[in-house]
Amino acid sequence: MSGEGERLAELAKRRGYFFGATEAYGGAAGFYTFGPQGAALKANVEDAWRDRFTVREGNFEIEAPTIMPEPVFEASGHLDGFDDMLVACPDCGESHRADHLLEDNTPIEDAESLPLAEVEDLVADHDIRCPTCGGDLADEAVTQFNLMFETNIGPGSSTPGYLRPETAQGIFVEFPRIKEYARNSLPFGVTQIGRAYRNEISPRKSIVRTREFTQAELEQFVDPERDDPHLDSVADVEVTLYPATEQHDDGGEYVETTVGEAVAAGTIGDPWIGYFVGIAQEWYETLGVDMDRFRFRQHLAGERAHYAADCWDAESEVDGDWIEIAGFAYRGDYDLSKHADHADDDFTIFREFDEPRDVERAVVDPDMSVLGPEYGSEAADVASALEELADRNPAAFDGETVTVSVGGETRTVDTDVAGFRIEERTINGEHITPHVIEPSFGVDRTVYTLLAHAYNEDEVDDETRTYLSLSPTVAPTDVGVFPLVSNVPELVDRAEAIVDDLRRAGFSVTHDDSGSIGRRYRRQDEVGTPFCVTVDRDGLEGDGPDTVTVRERDSGRQVRLPVESLSTELDAVMDGDTSFDGLVAAYDAVTTDAGS
Repeated sequence: MSGEGERLAELAKRRGYFFGATEAYGGAAGFYTFGPQGAALKANVEDAWRDRFTVREGNFEIEAPTIMPEPVFEASGHLDGFDDMLVACPDCGESHRADHLLEDNTPIEDAESLPLAEVEDLVADHDIRCPTCGGDLADEAVTQFNLMFETNIGPGSSTPGYLRPETAQGIFVEFPRIKEYARNSLPFGVTQIGRAYRNEISPRKSIVRTREFTQAELEQFVDPERDDPHLDSVADVEVTLYPATEQHDDGGEYVETTVGEAVAAGTIGDPWIGYFVGIAQEWYETLGVDMDRFRFRQHLAGERAHYAADCWDAESEVDGDWIEIAGFAYRGDYDLSKHADHADDDFTIFREFDEPRDVERAVVDPDMSVLGPEYGSEAADVASALEELADRNPAAFDGETVTVSVGGETRTVDTDVAGFRIEERTINGEHITPHVIEPSFGVDRTVYTLLAHAYNEDEVDDETRTYLSLSPTVAPTDVGVFPLVSNVPELVDRAEAIVDDLRRAGFSVTHDDSGSIGRRYRRQDEVGTPFCVTVDRDGLEGDGPDTVTVRERDSGRQVRLPVESLSTELDAVMDGDTSFDGLVAAYDAVTTDAGS
């Protein structure tokens, strides 16, 4: 880290946002503890996400286990394809992400999308060396390393399991149950916020790339032929796009457009992706992400999963680097189809036709009086295999005999014994496998982005002031309450009473009576508290109602409010119903040289 990243890491540790975990025992790379401020900020981000993507969208939320048995990840493909590129130093033994070494030391971008052999050649061509000891990596093999954390479920090793590398699989495997809660009617969405685990080769950039992290994911299940999003609601949202075509062009530029225009032009290939991009744009702006340091980048062909029709990342700029903070993928029916192939349950939805249809269906009616004596205990399995074959490939019954596989062995049956025929039936619908659109958000990375974009320095009273310009939506503490001086019981008692009143009204409040009022302001500025309330003699000794001063963090301006109106006015500012300028216009501004 350098520059912005170093300053942020120092502030985060000193003020209780986040710090390396288990440092008393030497620590372990890739694991972080969120302190009191960080845990509160992170919880606020999660609550804001839940409100926008679960509550307001009318979706279901679940909480699935973080450990699942091995067959789940065999079906999902994680056991075979959830890998990163590893290169090990022959001198010090340290392992590194080969693609990251290329991106950090050469002009090459998105090395992750390159074939393994090409990355190995590039490491040699660019004389890449070990960042730990300087050892030569040119002749070292680049291999695939699976990122899954393995464990055993129960005593011994008879039931292997894995810590989930994403929250999505917990949603997919429970689809047969969840669809019942949705009354087997599409479209519907399922969300989950929770921990995920990846055994990263080289964790880096603080909480940006860790081995344990929090995801907020939405799986939107749709009928691809019938269901469309409410695109009109976000059509006018302005976005900055970085399409794959522009990334391939040496002079490629961002596309400044609206969601509606991007979908109409085919820049964003699917309306559902456009819909969630539009929602995300507005959500990130509400949280306080700097929109001048934010973009949506389309995946290049080599990055995109083979089942994804289109995929975009929301990226934020921090310390000169672009980091992925969310992904938006059209996953098709890949996930549900894979689990349907491996699991013993129904991963389809019944789609009712507008009108009944007459169709021809191939059926069999095996003569069990023949199959029984010939195949004994296998007769029922042979009959079932014939039924499945008739449904899948009626042409297989065109000859005099038909062959099926039972228990890994072939069995041949006379076609007339199989009882094959074509029947005309009237059907009211059919079973379909829903398609999935997945917006996936990195909560930890969003927290990091908010802190980095909120970090500011200015001069107050000839001293450098550091403050976090956090949105009230996510700030860990809403209000700081102080007595102007801490040795006057009347002021201390009234400040404590105001603290109790504001907490009962639902505000997150801190009480501080240590040091000068200027120093107390500085401490709250540095942790991002939007407002400070100060109880002073002037406010308690007048003829009218008791008043306090309210100070705005970013500008340092103050206004005097009646205590009886304090909760209502603060709530209005927090919710955006009014502004601090509105308070200044409605009440008395305060001019002070007491460390404002």
